[in-house]
Amino acid sequence: MLSFDPYQQTERENYKLLVGTIIPRPIAFVTSKSKDGIVNAAPFSYFNIVSSNPPMLSVSVQRKGDDKKDTARNVLSGKEFVVHIVDEENVFEVNETAASLPPNESEIDVTKLTLVDSEEIDVPAVEQSKVRFECVLHQAIDLPNTDLLIGRIVRIHVDEAIYENGRINAEVLKPVSRLAGTNYAKLGEMFSLKRPD
Repeated sequence: MLSFDPYQQTERENYKLLVGTIIPRPIAFVTSKSKDGIVNAAPFSYFNIVSSNPPMLSVSVQRKGDDKKDTARNVLSGKEFVVHIVDEENVFEVNETAASLPPNESEIDVTKLTLVDSEEIDVPAVEQSKVRFECVLHQAIDLPNTDLLIGRIVRIHVDEAIYENGRINAEVLKPVSRLAGTNYAKLGEMFSLKRPD
């Protein structure tokens, strides 16, 4: 087995090992709003559930050098954001929002995505998402080269087509996950294992 000292490697070498092995990763498609009212939209694959009581999730936003990304800057100032789940129907448009645009331009404008008002917060959501979470900032953790945002979910929106008896039908949701490089993955074959008593 190969063994690597992460402190003897470059950031890029560590990045390739991490994103190539910690897979598949769910994708958070995040909308946030600047002080000037510009809606920023961007995908992040350093994302997961933190807690169900209270319902919270985390999004890790890597910095560009010493500069915070628009998402982190907007969330830190406005304290609100929306996380959308990426699926097979919206992944191509979501990918377009990964373009590097200046803060005074909205990534939504380079896509066919449509904004809709949120119910509990001032940040709009994207209509073409089957699942979205309206969040208020619970805590921001300043990590080296990273802004870790922990959001408390204040409203959950779920498309009726994927909702069955209080559960989400993953096969109808068709979530897309992130791999390494330019690669993504569909849900794939599902199987069940009974947990030990």
